[in-house]
Formats: sequence, structure tokens, C-alpha cells
Amino acid sequence: QVQLVESGGGLVQPGGSLRLSCVASGSALSINHMGWYRQAPGSKRELVATITSGGFANYADSVKGRFTVSRDNAKNTVSLQMISLKPEDTAVYCCNAYWIGVNYWGKGTLVTVSS
Repeated sequence: QVQLVESGGGLVQPGGSLRLSCVASGSALSINHMGWYRQAPGSKRELVATITSGGFANYADSVKGRFTVSRDNAKNTVSLQMISLKPEDTAVYCCNAYWIGVNYWGKGTLVTVSS
């Protein structure tokens, strides 16, 4: 099993930046697929960014050029650096890990972009 805990959310003005972090833990942990998803008010959950253990990343078109996903395999963390934030980025951001055929989710951290 995998436990995921996110942190770093908060209130930021449009154009500002935030860095989200997710710490993964478990008795046995070697996870290739990890990522960030978000769910805005009244919207379905959507993919933001994914990253493999080798560091290959994919991004939603809406965040390309503004968000950067990274991971530290030794520390079992995955991060999301967000810049040039827009009000439409407001959402609960959840960390995801896919391990032995199961999707694991953190509880989420709220990002609010508002002036």
C-alpha cells in the first residue's frame, strides 16, 4: 500500500507562484507512475502532470510552460512548481501514484488564485 500526503497549497494572487509537494510512503515503494491531478469547483478531476521514475513528464495543455513537475526518488517525493498562476488554476490538487494495478490518492491541497 501507498500513503500520499500533499502540502504547499494556499491563496495566491494571479501571476503568482506556489510549489506543491507530495510525500509517498509504504512498506515497499518503487513507483514508476506518479502525478498531479486537480479538481476545480463544479468540474471533473483532470490530469495536470505526470512523471515517471526516470523523470519523463507529461503536462496538460493548459499548464504547459507554467508548471513543472519533478520527483526525488531517494526522498520519495514529487513536486509541482507553479508559476504565472491564473484564477482558473483554482482547484484542489491531489497527488497520485499507480502501484501494482491500484491508483492511490492523497487527500489534496487547495490552491486558490484570486486577487
